[in-house]
Amino acid sequence: MADKAVLVVGAGDATGGAIARRFAREGYAACIVRREAASLADLAGQITAEGGQAHPFGCDARDEDQVVALFEKIETEVAPLEAVVFNIGANVRFPIVETTARVYRKVWEMAAFAGFLTGREAARHMTPRGRGTILFTGATASVRGREGFSAFSGAKHALRALAQSMARELGPQGVHVAHTLIDGAIDTQWIAQNFPDRYAMKDRDGILNPDHIADAYWMLHSQPRDAWTHELDLRPWTETW
Repeated sequence: MADKAVLVVGAGDATGGAIARRFAREGYAACIVRREAASLADLAGQITAEGGQAHPFGCDARDEDQVVALFEKIETEVAPLEAVVFNIGANVRFPIVETTARVYRKVWEMAAFAGFLTGREAARHMTPRGRGTILFTGATASVRGREGFSAFSGAKHALRALAQSMARELGPQGVHVAHTLIDGAIDTQWIAQNFPDRYAMKDRDGILNPDHIADAYWMLHSQPRDAWTHELDLRPWTETW
């Protein structure tokens, strides 16, 4: 077993992957999670090529039994979890009259309920040790609902409230809970393909670099407990807010 591990739920090709690589460079066994483990092959290869440890897992983060089993497996077979990052997005846009119950429920399950399951299991393992960091990835929608984003905004507001409640409860027990507000476009292929005008601002540092987001997550985890941050805004300098 390794000495320490980080779990990234929602370890995609951009932010989640960058966070996993950042912690792996610091000597953490990177436990990376997506619904299908096979989709993590490239990220696991990158981490290994950089000299780190990668442990890919397939898990539906909305399923309680799977999440419980995931934490147990990591704790018993990989290393104690010192940091847990919940990074599932679920950003969809529908006019309110076209937002079906299925869409709303699915977005809530992915972005809010799965965050609850992840946070609860992290707390169960961290509080007996009196240490650990739990980080939730939020968005502009966490604090401000926009037209067409009723489902996404509702879920992200719920995730933010969860993070606040957990921070107040777990902070006195030695566990640092923080919530980030990612306010702006991130450098991804999806942005490049769907928002070329926004992506063109990359050369002016007008979109978020996933590696720089990852640096901020590492900073949050590294903070001394006499100066913890609960909520951190990250946005490009060009963003109007």
